[in-house]
Amino acid sequence: MAEYNYNLKMSVQRGSGEDISMVNYEVEVDSKMVVLDALHKIQTDEAPDLSIRWNCKAGKCGSCSAEINGKPKLLCMSKLSDFSETEVMVVKPMHTFPLIKDLVTDVSWNYLVNKKIKPFSPPDNFKDDPKMMQQEVDRVQEFRKCIECFLCQDVCHVLRSHQRFDVFAGPRFMVRLASLEMHPLDTEDRIPEIKNVFGSGLCNITKCCTEVCPESIPITDEAIIPLKERVVDRYYDPLKWIVRKIFG
Repeated sequence: MAEYNYNLKMSVQRGSGEDISMVNYEVEVDSKMVVLDALHKIQTDEAPDLSIRWNCKAGKCGSCSAEINGKPKLLCMSKLSDFSETEVMVVKPMHTFPLIKDLVTDVSWNYLVNKKIKPFSPPDNFKDDPKMMQQEVDRVQEFRKCIECFLCQDVCHVLRSHQRFDVFAGPRFMVRLASLEMHPLDTEDRIPEIKNVFGSGLCNITKCCTEVCPESIPITDEAIIPLKERVVDRYYDPLKWIVRKIFG
């Protein structure tokens, strides 16, 4: 498809605190640009104080997360050709996290949650050339594709709508917990904390996190549901409950 120029109308959220407004811009773009390019052009030509977080511009750092027309996306991976040329494009910051300014939010809570997760705990004979099946390696590597864009956290209804930051770690950290819990060489018992600290039971598996993941990680099916199953096996299996009652 040939490249061509046109005028794109954008409505961008500006300001911080109580001084927030939607500001309209019209910027000349070409059809091969991404949304981040258009915002950079607004910075260059009209609003040098426009705040945007970005880094790699290759969809690998997770920095430029925002909401385009109400949908959480990476600005650098959102092609202008995927949007209408005649309708106004609305760009806002992630809704779930506290606003710093313009399109930049404070995602520091996520790193506080990460600190609560116990690190990988290998067995004592870890240096004795441990063996892993390729299937197990592939599963762990799939989880490690996460770029921590926090789009899954942004769209999660437990955090977005109900603000339950106190009891739920969110999809991103269900993925990290799954990568550790399912690692065949990890010796830590994480099930009690997955249930009581990180709130696995609060997710009702709507798969909204899976839908927005730019790395296509099957968050719900491969991380959250298996963790839920392990919690159920430990705490709610009726046969195991009877055995515990009888034998302690």
